[in-house]
Amino acid sequence: MRRPLNYEILKYLTNHDKVSAEEIYNSLHEEYKDHKAFKLSIIVESLMTAKENGLINEDGYDLIKDKLVVYYSATPEQKETINSYIK
Repeated sequence: MRRPLNYEILKYLTNHDKVSAEEIYNSLHEEYKDHKAFKLSIIVESLMTAKENGLINEDGYDLIKDKLVVYYSATPEQKETINSYIK
């Protein structure tokens, strides 16, 4: 049984150092492509919510092909918090 999408997004950040929403989308696509809420905009919203709740941090920006790309990361303490709630 797969985790809820928001949980999987957070868990993804516990195993990677610096990621963008698009990277998460591409990595989870095969497993979640049939999920109703599996859209890049929903992943961005989930990341922004997690940032506002102190679970992750913004970790830089890039302009790629005239598109702003925001990167996110989690500190060891944030990863520990996420892992304590999501197994």
